Amino acid sequence: LQPQTPFKRLVKRDVQTPLRLLLEVFEGHGPPQGRLLAQGQHEWVFMQDGLQRIPVREGRVRGTLFLPPGDGPFPGIIDLYGVGGGLPEYRACLLANHGFAVLALAYYGYEDLPQNMQEFQLEYFEEAVDFMLKHRQVKGPGIGLLGISKGGDLCVSIASFLKGITATALINGSVANVGGMLRYKDITIPPLGFDLKRMKVNEDGITDIVDLLNNPLEGPSSQSFIPLEKAECTFLFIVGQDDRNWKSEFFAVEGSKRLQAHGKEKPQIILYPRTGHYIEPPFFPMCAASLHKLVGKPVAWGGDPKAHFEAQADAWQHIQAFFHKHLSGTPPGASNKL
Repeated sequence: LQPQTPFKRLVKRDVQTPLRLLLEVFEGHGPPQGRLLAQGQHEWVFMQDGLQRIPVREGRVRGTLFLPPGDGPFPGIIDLYGVGGGLPEYRACLLANHGFAVLALAYYGYEDLPQNMQEFQLEYFEEAVDFMLKHRQVKGPGIGLLGISKGGDLCVSIASFLKGITATALINGSVANVGGMLRYKDITIPPLGFDLKRMKVNEDGITDIVDLLNNPLEGPSSQSFIPLEKAECTFLFIVGQDDRNWKSEFFAVEGSKRLQAHGKEKPQIILYPRTGHYIEPPFFPMCAASLHKLVGKPVAWGGDPKAHFEAQADAWQHIQAFFHKHLSGTPPGASNKL
């Protein structure tokens, strides 16, 4: 699937309604378009029967909690997306269909939350963790974190500084703080520096930013490396090896080295060749390029459509199995069914 309007990414804004795809088959290979041979409609339901969708406005916390049918308690997960801001709910909703209590958490660009990424206060995320740990439908003693892109390095920070985190899964995340200042009590971690001169324009006229960020192992940039060795949780790194947003494989490997250097458990790293940045749940089309909110122009995300699609289906299984194992203690048979 390709967007009719360039640089658009398919997301589901309202999970309470199905996503309907009209499929049409035409004669020939057009254009011009031949006569219509057949058509049908595919309906993708996001909320299974009995799944609860509960808006959360608790203290400063803004989000949506999805609870599976039944009495619970259920393994709890906080789900974070990237620099687009707002409150994407579709991944949290789909994950809750598999027996998890999932909080889709907004952290900027939503309602009365900050409207930019200049600064992140971990006390806000601490409130969200406490909300989940105290919820009667959430099974303790700890919860999981799932983050993609900027949401990934926020998950690393939460796991490193806050209590109550048992398992953290990162999808093309960073182990350095990116985008804005990170603060927690008397601790400050500056954002990783960058050089705009390292941006390139590819043969399609789309900006490539993979080399934009500085190396967090060198000089002052090392202050941006998140001390993930402080975390008391298990990590899973999901990595697209053709991620053009930043060097996700490098971040995963360096995060693993740092954990092991401090005597911590070696994290699981799953590498997907020819796979780009936006590894979504299965059956979302690959987004090759779209507008980057911080860069202000369309950027390439990378990936080959077939390999990317297969990676999404496989990663979805691994994410479920990871959380079931570490939050429930009993990994069920994993499935890529939604």
